[in-house]
Amino acid sequence: MSQAAKAPKTEKSAATPAFAFPAFDISKFEMPKFDLPKFDGTAFDMSKVEVPAALRDAADKVVAQAKDGYAKLKTAAEEATDLVEDTYATASAGVKDFNLKALEASRTNVNASFDHVRDLMGAKTLAELIELQSGFLRKQFEALQAQSKDLASIAQKTATDTAEPVKVKIEKAFKSAAA
Repeated sequence: MSQAAKAPKTEKSAATPAFAFPAFDISKFEMPKFDLPKFDGTAFDMSKVEVPAALRDAADKVVAQAKDGYAKLKTAAEEATDLVEDTYATASAGVKDFNLKALEASRTNVNASFDHVRDLMGAKTLAELIELQSGFLRKQFEALQAQSKDLASIAQKTATDTAEPVKVKIEKAFKSAAA
């Protein structure tokens, strides 16, 4: 580094600002004063203003179209709400039927298993034990097939009954939109 860079700064150089701000006397500066015009509300009466007939007719048409649009929207919303409520009720009834059938199948299977265990305890020979076990498995397999078919038919019926009103309503909406 050079000697000039290492030299201490003098007091004068630190106290002298690089840019001198002018001194202002703020009391000399005031906002301009002016009077606002007086507004007489009675002199400007809106009831005396004539609205052109074409503008009135256009406004009436817009209001009529808005009312008509609102009525259509309200009707569509009410129909959609009814559809959702009906669909929910149908689905709930179907799920209830399915659950009841599943519980009935479970109860039947548990009772059959307890009966089978009781029969196994009464078996005297190994051959009788194997015969009881194979007969039980065959019966349970057949019962399971029948129960599965019943549950599948209930599920299919619930799905169809739930989807049908929605399908009809959507078809109706598309037909009315196309017309």
